Amino acid sequence: MTKVKNFNNRPGFIWLDGRFIKWNQAKLHVLSHGLHYASCVFEGARIYNGKIFKLNEHTKRLFFSSKTLGFKLPYREKVINKACEEIVKKQKIKNGYLRPFAWRGSEMMAISAQNTTIHVAIATWEMSTYFNKRKKFNGIKLKTSKWIRPPSNTAPTQAKAAGLYMICTLSKHIAEKKGFDDSLMLDSNGYVAESTGANIFFVKNNKLYTPIADCFLNGITRQTVIKLAKKNNIKIIEKRILPRELLKADEIFLTGTAVEITPISQIDNKKFNVGEITKKLISLFSDLVEKN
Repeated sequence: MTKVKNFNNRPGFIWLDGRFIKWNQAKLHVLSHGLHYASCVFEGARIYNGKIFKLNEHTKRLFFSSKTLGFKLPYREKVINKACEEIVKKQKIKNGYLRPFAWRGSEMMAISAQNTTIHVAIATWEMSTYFNKRKKFNGIKLKTSKWIRPPSNTAPTQAKAAGLYMICTLSKHIAEKKGFDDSLMLDSNGYVAESTGANIFFVKNNKLYTPIADCFLNGITRQTVIKLAKKNNIKIIEKRILPRELLKADEIFLTGTAVEITPISQIDNKKFNVGEITKKLISLFSDLVEKN
């Protein structure tokens, strides 16, 4: 992952509650509900050549996520879109990452938070690749996690909500300590779900497979890759996938805003090659974002 030091004290600005605030002055109260009870939603979008990729889709999902968590953003979608574009220009980001997010404030300190103020902020920074460039092209290693994605009737799994990511942090830390780059996460029924922050695809007999997005995000990059595959006559199948099926794959890759399309070279002790369909989709995706 591209390292950026001192996120708490960087030059420039962050958009916070309708104003541009100096980066190191963009703060929240320590008793904010979003900090204590995870009533926070967020987005992550990529910037290519100064333009935000799929901005409308990301903003719509931010509003969907907040509605799912039971609070309403105090701005319209077009205001958020404009603020996103303005902060990218103000920070002079050419190729980077955009993080809009919203959370409940500190007026109440209890599980119930009906009367809290809703805050919205947008930050952006330069980022080239999530994993280092060598791994980006040669593939990353996944370790199967002991933590599982929660069923959709136990958590707001279709929202990009902060609380859902703690098991991802735990999983990724364990994987890294064991020499892996990320974790493979299963669902409550033992089927393949995703990695800690990206969707997963595999190729078998020139067909492309991906899990049904029923307990994890149907990622915007995931949707983009499915469209690219269909447009280029690559058969795509969405189904429930057992780990043993995944281990018999010809090639495997992740998709996500941060990881884009990243090949997988190993899952646990099983190794894989970076295949031609993965390479083709990487090329098609690169062409798409260049036209953004």
